[in-house]
Amino acid sequence: MTDDRVPYLARLSEGTSAALTAAGADLRYPARTALLMKGEPSSHVLLVLEGWVKVTDGSPGGHEALLALRGPGDVIGESAALEGTSRSASVTTLEPVRAVAIAADRFKAFLDAHPAAARQLMAVVTDRMRAADRKRLELASCGVKERLARLLLELAQHHGESVSEGVLVRVPLTQQELAGAVGSSRESITRLLRELRERGYVTTRRQALVVVKPEMLRRIGGSA
Repeated sequence: MTDDRVPYLARLSEGTSAALTAAGADLRYPARTALLMKGEPSSHVLLVLEGWVKVTDGSPGGHEALLALRGPGDVIGESAALEGTSRSASVTTLEPVRAVAIAADRFKAFLDAHPAAARQLMAVVTDRMRAADRKRLELASCGVKERLARLLLELAQHHGESVSEGVLVRVPLTQQELAGAVGSSRESITRLLRELRERGYVTTRRQALVVVKPEMLRRIGGSA
């Protein structure tokens, strides 16, 4: 079963994936670089090959909501490029990123020539919409502590690697970005992370975090 965490390129055959990456220009971006800005005209899509980016949207009060993380194999900017509309969100690199930029007309031509890839793109969009619906439900039904515990578990499950202490999450999210992901303030996240560290559930490193006791996070998140 697929979901929004299965990247687009992973859903394509090897030959189709190669054809898509060959359709654009290979580019590299440093960490904390804006790739796409909300409201700007759309002329291309990006395929992330290496590194992680964040998808965000701002509110009138200045709060930045972290809508999603995208990494190797993910496609970004596809909806605006296909529909000819402006960008609906901003995308910024979290670390050095390598990506392929594909002009909108070439991307459309690729999809026309590869119906299976077009169907998989529709599946990606549908899975992302379902994930957004789940997140809205979480924001409405769970407290900040529960949401943070669930987020850390999700990061560990899908972006982590086993180490002697537990599960190392290398996606370099700041406390402000964690706050934006769970709809809270940086001050609240700082306090909750300190509490989790003191209890020995997590440890923090520079640009990384280790989930030491996932079973305790599951209990906090209500999934134990």
